[in-house]
Amino acid sequence: MIVLNVTYKCKPEMVPEFLEAIITEGIDEASRSEAGNIKYDYYIPADGSDELLLVEKWQDAEALAEHGKQPHFARLGALKPEFVLDTVIERYET
Repeated sequence: MIVLNVTYKCKPEMVPEFLEAIITEGIDEASRSEAGNIKYDYYIPADGSDELLLVEKWQDAEALAEHGKQPHFARLGALKPEFVLDTVIERYET
């Protein structure tokens, strides 16, 4: 299993708008419906920081590689410049 903790460091006060765009575009649901997806959930920190955390769990490297080829993955990348200043990805394999 591969776990990704993706921290989006958003522009000031843009976290709610970024998450709304992700949901409106169906990016979250499309990712959850992919073969090999175990978890795909977004979290907003309680401290009100300008970060959005995405926790992803994938069955294996092949499933994660296929995820990167999907149109909704590309759409997320296209949305980021409007809302996000930096992205930090932590990867864990079990």
